[in-house]
Amino acid sequence: MAGGEAQSNRAPVIIKRKKVVGGDGHHGGAWKVAYADFVTAMMAFFLLMWLLNATTEQQRKGLADYFSPTLPINRMSAGGEGAFGGDSIFTDDTLAHNGSGTSDRAPAAADTLNLIEGSDGMSQEAAETAALEDIEEQLIGRGGESLLSDQALRHVVTRLTDEGLVIEVFARPGAPLFEPDTATPQPVTKDIIAVLARVSGLVENEVAVAGHTRARPLVQAVNPVWSLSTNRAQQVRTLLEAGALDPARIRRVTGHADRMPAARDPLAVRNDRIEVILLRSDL
Repeated sequence: MAGGEAQSNRAPVIIKRKKVVGGDGHHGGAWKVAYADFVTAMMAFFLLMWLLNATTEQQRKGLADYFSPTLPINRMSAGGEGAFGGDSIFTDDTLAHNGSGTSDRAPAAADTLNLIEGSDGMSQEAAETAALEDIEEQLIGRGGESLLSDQALRHVVTRLTDEGLVIEVFARPGAPLFEPDTATPQPVTKDIIAVLARVSGLVENEVAVAGHTRARPLVQAVNPVWSLSTNRAQQVRTLLEAGALDPARIRRVTGHADRMPAARDPLAVRNDRIEVILLRSDL
């Protein structure tokens, strides 16, 4: 009995099993990684917004080509102006852009015409393409310099197509090409067309001029967009001829009104533009 009574008075043994969970609650680090990713994404977003607002179309094309793996074989849109000068990231010799708007490296007209004739074993088509690309490089300043001033260059983009070299001169917000609702050119437009007449003299290709306008916000009984685009194209033709372009090289002058907008918004100022096209000789 005594042994049994002593055994019943013994305290029960309690075993606690503690469950340890690492990183419970706010003491974990996963949220820090997610927050860091969010902050990085926001920084990249605001950097993109700043670049879109602070650069011209030529600079944005240069930035796009910087990340393009086909840049070494694509000569149609590479390069930019100012701080983004140079024809590609692989350029060995990049001239400094001094903002003078002139270049001492423009080839003589005879040299460019020799390319058109197919010298050095080149086919006529390849030689013509090379000559048009050379004119494009002089206008846009891919080598670091441009025949156009910085102010004028903000209004110009080029593209080489099957039709020829398209030189697009477009209006910017607060910087129109013509007086409102007229065909009277602004000084910057006269300067640009004078340069275009000069470089067009380096080749013998025929020239086409096309006028475009933005749409009107209100429905009008007499919509002036057709006559306005045509009159502006005719005014550019007159300026080209005044800049010593042979009138016999003008193949066509057309007004497209608001039917071929360059921007998605048909009312955008960007749709007010003039296209001067150096046509390929086989057209």
